[in-house]
Amino acid sequence: MITSLQNQKIKDIVALETKSRERRERGLFVVEGVREVERALACGYEAVETFRRGTDVSDAVYEKIAYRGSTEGVIAVMKARTLSLNLVRTSENPLVLVLESVEKPGNLGAVLRTADAAGIDAVLICDPLTDIYNPNIIRASLGAVFSVPVAVCTSIEAYGWLKAKGLNILTAQLQDSEPYYATDMRCGTAIVFGAEDQGLSPFWRERSDKKIRIPMAGLMDSLNVSVSAAILCFEAVRQRCSK
Repeated sequence: MITSLQNQKIKDIVALETKSRERRERGLFVVEGVREVERALACGYEAVETFRRGTDVSDAVYEKIAYRGSTEGVIAVMKARTLSLNLVRTSENPLVLVLESVEKPGNLGAVLRTADAAGIDAVLICDPLTDIYNPNIIRASLGAVFSVPVAVCTSIEAYGWLKAKGLNILTAQLQDSEPYYATDMRCGTAIVFGAEDQGLSPFWRERSDKKIRIPMAGLMDSLNVSVSAAILCFEAVRQRCSK
């Protein structure tokens, strides 16, 4: 049992949890919680080492490395995967989400959870401002980050990939748009969402096949990106189920 807070393994875990550069250079990341660890393993991720509270590490050490306030007493160090576009496989009639420069890990994790629930073919994370193995993304996604096909790429790469597959590109925006429920999403479709603060860049606005919006009845003119993604994803699912 590890009892010292100065143990090198413990220092390494803390570094992996707090520094994206450390995760990137070492090709490792940390998963905390029984459910999340089990889902990662079930989806083919490889655990390098596992630490159990009271068995492998003392209570004091576990509290040092635990990222969450409440946890089930299990932490695993796992090998990261290469998340490239050429590894993504889709169905014959794909539904894809594209996220441009989403910054908040909690929002990204929530979108991945929605993508898993809706059976989305893939989530393309373009020009990211946070890395996919951020502990807050893993926690917010409840492990869906492991089950949903994800690719990290530039917007240019994503656009070329979508057009090569013949997908209809819909951009979620307020300007020059029509209500989402008036748009046909039954064919191969990609729905593109922008950053929380600035929305979509001109790159995607100029290249979309159709612009859609969620009508607002109150004073607010926008929703959280994870809420917007859930509404539009399940509208696409509804349309496809009634085909």
